[in-house]
Amino acid sequence: MVPTLRWDDKIPPPMNYAPSIAQTLNIPLRRVEATLELLEAGATIPFISRYRKEATGSLDEVQIGDIQDLLKKLTELDKRRESILASIEEQGKLTPELKKAIEAAYTMTELEDLYLPYKQKRKTKGSVAIERGLEPLAKRLFEQRDRDVETLAAAYITDQVPTVDDALQGARDIMAEWVNEDKTVRDKVRRHFEKGAVVASRLVKGKDEEAKKYRDYFEWSEPLKNCPSHRLLAMRRGEEEGFLRVAIAPDEEMAVADIERQILRGHGGSADQVRLAVKDSYKRLLQPSIETEFRNTSKDKADLEAIRVFAENLRQLLLSAPLGEKRVLGIDPGFRTGCKVVVLDASGNLLHNTTIYPHEPQKQIQQSIETLSDLVRRYQIDAVSVGNGTAGRETMDFLRQVHTDRPLEVYQVNEAGASIYSASATAREEFPEQDVTVRGAVSIGRRLMDPLAELVKIDPKSIGVGQYQHDVNQNQLKDSLDRTVESCVNSVGININTASKHLLTYVSGLGPVLAQNIVNYRAENGAFKKRSELKKVPRLGDKAFEQSAGFLRIREAVNPLDNTAVHPERYPVVEQMAKDLGCSVADLIHDRDKRQSIDLKKYVQGDVGLPTLQDILKELEKPGLDPRGSAKTFEFGNVRSIEDLSPGMILPGIVNNITNFGVFVDIGIKDSGLVHISQLADKFVSNPLDVVQLQQHVMVRVVEVDLQRKRVALSMKGI
Repeated sequence: MVPTLRWDDKIPPPMNYAPSIAQTLNIPLRRVEATLELLEAGATIPFISRYRKEATGSLDEVQIGDIQDLLKKLTELDKRRESILASIEEQGKLTPELKKAIEAAYTMTELEDLYLPYKQKRKTKGSVAIERGLEPLAKRLFEQRDRDVETLAAAYITDQVPTVDDALQGARDIMAEWVNEDKTVRDKVRRHFEKGAVVASRLVKGKDEEAKKYRDYFEWSEPLKNCPSHRLLAMRRGEEEGFLRVAIAPDEEMAVADIERQILRGHGGSADQVRLAVKDSYKRLLQPSIETEFRNTSKDKADLEAIRVFAENLRQLLLSAPLGEKRVLGIDPGFRTGCKVVVLDASGNLLHNTTIYPHEPQKQIQQSIETLSDLVRRYQIDAVSVGNGTAGRETMDFLRQVHTDRPLEVYQVNEAGASIYSASATAREEFPEQDVTVRGAVSIGRRLMDPLAELVKIDPKSIGVGQYQHDVNQNQLKDSLDRTVESCVNSVGININTASKHLLTYVSGLGPVLAQNIVNYRAENGAFKKRSELKKVPRLGDKAFEQSAGFLRIREAVNPLDNTAVHPERYPVVEQMAKDLGCSVADLIHDRDKRQSIDLKKYVQGDVGLPTLQDILKELEKPGLDPRGSAKTFEFGNVRSIEDLSPGMILPGIVNNITNFGVFVDIGIKDSGLVHISQLADKFVSNPLDVVQLQQHVMVRVVEVDLQRKRVALSMKGI
């Protein structure tokens, strides 16, 4: 049960919410309490999930995030409860029964329903009728005992209420608001929405041509509970753009009949007036109000699902395999303005830039070949990274003509967001003397070397994954994507001596200020030699060191543990293991037999349990190993545009976006093709993420080509 408040109480501390969170998330109470205690003490989600497994029972980042999110919701609920109780008390209307009901309310909807009769309202039909003295008439009619309502109403005729019909209408307006404010009635209407609401979209008259991209929704309806998130968001976007009208409603007759069964209890004229008031209340007040509620809740659910898919796409993109510390040529392709070429050293520093013109209209092919050959030789280039935008395919073809005296691998990378980065304050700070074209080419080169390090500099909404990212709740989207970036950065581990300020910002326990301080310290004092040196960084205290140290790596450190995910607080455990085996820590890392001979149970003590010890042993087996694998080259088939396609063709492609209804695959033409979820495999697929990953190389078959709508349907079945 949610912890409750007396109206004059303060909001309870986080630990008081533990029972409710444990019950809602089906997580043992002890684990929830430990997690809340760690969060309250300032621990981050990555730190808790990685280094406090004994306390939380090895809860993962998702579970810890859910606990944090539910704590926020419950706190907001109690803040609203406190406000409502104070408001009603101020009005002098807070009865013991009402107070008890408000304190027991479990959801925001329940709270708002209880508060509705006491809420300060703008002028309504009912309030106007009350001002005109018609409330006694409404109360008499609501009792449903009078047959001759005209005679009853005649007694209320005044200058403001000139006729019997006016008096009865005013009384009905008052009764309609009573019905609308009845919590039981509202719950009945909600149940009708929950069970039978239909979402329907219709084309706005005269918008046929402008709205053609929403053609599927010109005449569409389906049960709201069955409507997938992408379809609901598409209809809502069409509505916001003025092309569609969208409505959500259950069967009106059934809903009104259900209300009448509760409200009507008499016969004759007064009961007829109440019946009219019920119908008016439903059409004018209840249905629009509950529709708005269900519009919001269904939108919230659709947002959460869209954000979940977006976050998973982002995770996979950020964790794409890096080429590593190699010397790279970055090329931002173009036709008329040429291809901007940059030379990057193994750390991603810009050494040289130029422009070549191998395409129309200049078509300086030989000169461009000579320029690239010279750059490869002079700077000992290992790989070439080519953007996949305009002229990308043509540039890849051109590069086949460039022959060098050293092995040279050519990669095409997704350049989405590179132009956003190149014009950003971050890019201007990094390259104040270079123009946007050079900065964009640098970003393309660095994306090959280390996608994570480069993409953290760009707003996730601009890097080409997800759908409807501009339609969902922007605060929730930002929180989710920031959490995803933080998770990815900390799961990989960061080289403290080469990481940019932007990458360091996402390290557990740091943030922008400490990240800048680390960069400044590095510039003034040279490379960090050991993790403990972090404590010399201005404002980086014990807490920040505790939260961040395990995620920061120091290559070639004197202490080999400084290049692992073993936290400094656990160094004594590893040192004791080595001592017991009569060897050094370095020997323990390099000797598999020695590691296998360790009896972990011997080292269980205090807050160091088997989960932590097992993690330590796994880390000693692969110290400093990047978990992302390594980059692979790819070559498209011999197609350039949608006109080159025909059904039955089998082509190589790269998965570049994943949605709930299928995946988009880049096959080397301008627009990606869609593999519908039903065409992903020779078995039933409920979630595309179970079958494919972002950036995966796949083979697809062309099923249908729609030249008019520029759409390509693909299949992965039977390939």
